[in-house]
Amino acid sequence: MGSKPAKDQTRRVEKRGDTPKAPDRAERPLYGRDEIARVLEARDRWTQDELAEALARLPRRKAAFQTDSGIPIPDVIDPAHLPEHDFLRDVGYPGAYPFTRGPQPTMYRGRLWTMRQFAGFGTPADTNKRFKYLLAHGVNGLSTAFDMPALMGYDADHPMSRGEVGKEGVAISTLEDFEVLFDGIPLGDVTTSMTINATAVIALAMYVAVAEKQGVPRARLGGTLQADMLKEYIAQKEWMIPPTPAVRIVCDMIEFCAKEMPRWNPVSISGYHIREAGATALQELAFTLADGIEYVQECVDRGMDVDAFAPRLSFFWDVHNDLFEEVAKFRAARRIWARTMKERFGAKKRESLLLRTHAQTAGVSLTAQQPYNNVVRVALQAFAAVLGGTQSLHTNSLDETYALPTEEAVTVALRTQQIIAHESGADRVVDPLAGSYYVEYLTDEMERRAIEYLRRIDDMGGMLRAVEEGYPQREIAESAYRWQRDVESNERLVVGVNAFQAREEQQIPLLRIDETVAREQVERLKAVKGRRSAARVAETLAAVERAAREGTNVVPPVIEAVKAYATLGEIADTFRKVHGTYREDGRF
Repeated sequence: MGSKPAKDQTRRVEKRGDTPKAPDRAERPLYGRDEIARVLEARDRWTQDELAEALARLPRRKAAFQTDSGIPIPDVIDPAHLPEHDFLRDVGYPGAYPFTRGPQPTMYRGRLWTMRQFAGFGTPADTNKRFKYLLAHGVNGLSTAFDMPALMGYDADHPMSRGEVGKEGVAISTLEDFEVLFDGIPLGDVTTSMTINATAVIALAMYVAVAEKQGVPRARLGGTLQADMLKEYIAQKEWMIPPTPAVRIVCDMIEFCAKEMPRWNPVSISGYHIREAGATALQELAFTLADGIEYVQECVDRGMDVDAFAPRLSFFWDVHNDLFEEVAKFRAARRIWARTMKERFGAKKRESLLLRTHAQTAGVSLTAQQPYNNVVRVALQAFAAVLGGTQSLHTNSLDETYALPTEEAVTVALRTQQIIAHESGADRVVDPLAGSYYVEYLTDEMERRAIEYLRRIDDMGGMLRAVEEGYPQREIAESAYRWQRDVESNERLVVGVNAFQAREEQQIPLLRIDETVAREQVERLKAVKGRRSAARVAETLAAVERAAREGTNVVPPVIEAVKAYATLGEIADTFRKVHGTYREDGRF
C-alpha cells in the first residue's frame, strides 16, 4: 500500500478543550448521612451473620467477581454505595438533561426503535431483492453492507479485488450499481444506513445522485452514513489515505450535510468495531466518545457553529453478553456526551446534547460451535440494548460465523426484535432498571472510568494524535489478549466452545455467493465505461483533485464525478494521488 507518510508537523498537540468532569457528588446526596450510617450498620450485621453463615456452608465460586470490563462487584450493593448520588442531577427524567434515562420523554411508549437488518451480498440486484424481502417482513430501516473492494476503494476489475467481489457485502463500482441497488425503493420514504468508511463520501454522493434521479431532493433524504475513520485506524483497519486527511473528509461530509441534508446523519461514531476488535465495554465507551469529541473539535476549529451540526451526529454501539454492564454503558454514554457538549463546546440546542444511537448485537460473541446457541445470545444482547434505550437495533443471525445470513436466519433475527417489542413488556416503561442499586453503581463507575481515559487522551492532544501514537490500539490489543487467555485457561466459559461441548456439530444451511457474481460485475463495469463520456469523467476527477489539494469541501465535486459515472476506484485513486497511502507501523 505504500509507505507511511511523515506526520503532519503543523498539527497542534496541546489540549484543545477541557476534559469532561465527573460530577461533584457532594452537592445534593440522595441519602442523608444518618441514613447512610444506618445502612452501613445493617450491612455490617448482614456480613457478619447471614453472609458469613452462607459462606461457611458454601464458599463463593470465585475469589472475586467483576464485570467484563473489570469493574469490581461487591457481595451486595445498597444505598451506601451511592452516598453522593443525586437523583435529579445524575439520573433525572427521560428526555431531560443529562439524558441518562433516554433522549425522549416517552421512549418506546411513543415509538418503537427502528428495526434494521444488515443486507448486502452479491450483485446490486441480489441485495435489492433482499431489501424488498426485509421490508415485506417488517423491517423499517435499510442497512447496507458493501464488499471489501468497495470498502477499500477498488473497482471490481482491479487485481486487489480478486476473490472478494460481492463476498462480504454488495459489489459497487459506479452510480449504475446504486441505481440497481435501490430500484423500486422510494428513498424519500425509507431511511438507509450505509456501513462504509474510507469511501463513504463516494457512497454518499451516489445516494444523493440516485435520489435526484427518483425526484427526491437532498433535504428529504433520511439515513446514516458510518464514515467513522478514526475507528478504522483504531480497530477495523480499512483505509485508503492517512488519518489527518481522512478525518478532514469526514468533517467535509458533516459540513455538507448540515447545509444540504438536514435529515441525514453524516457520521455514525462507531464503538461497534472497537469492541469487536477486543475492547472492553469501558474502552468502547471511552474511545468512541473520544472519537466523537475529536470530530466536533475539528468542525469547531474550521469555524462551524456546534449547534449547526451536532444534532445530526449519531453513535453506534456493540451489545455484548454482560447485560447489566451494557445497560450501564448506554446510560453513562448519554450522560457524558450531554455534559461534554454543554460544558466543553457550549452547545445551546437541546438536540445538540442528545446521544442518539444505533446498536448491534455482538458478532464477536457468536460461535461456530453449536450455532443455534447464537439465537439465545442475540436475544440476550438485544434485550440489553432495549433496556439501555437504543433508538435503532440490528440483530445478528445465527449463521454469521460461517457466512452472510440466509433468509431464514435473518428472519429469526428480526423476529427476535419483534418479540422483545411486542411480547416482553419492555416497551411499556422508560428506563426500567433506573434506581437499581447495581445499575446505578455501574453507570457511575463506567462514567468515572471513561472520563479517566478521556483525560489521558486530551493530555496527548486529542484522539487523532492518540491514534497516530497507537495508544487506543495498544489498549485494545492488551484487552483482547486477556480475554483470549481467560478462555484458553477456562477462567471464562463460553458455552459450546470450552464448556458443554457437543460430540457432533450441528449442520445449518449457508448462503453461498456464486463465482459468476464477479464476472457479471466486471462486465457491467466495462459496459458503463464504454457508454460514458471520458472527457466529462476527466473533468470531474480534476475538480475532485483540486478540492482535495486546496482543502475545500470535496463532497460537491464528488457528486458531480459520480453523476458522470466516474468509478469508485477512480475517485479513490484521486484521493490517494493527493494524500498518499497509509501503512500502520507495529507499535504493540
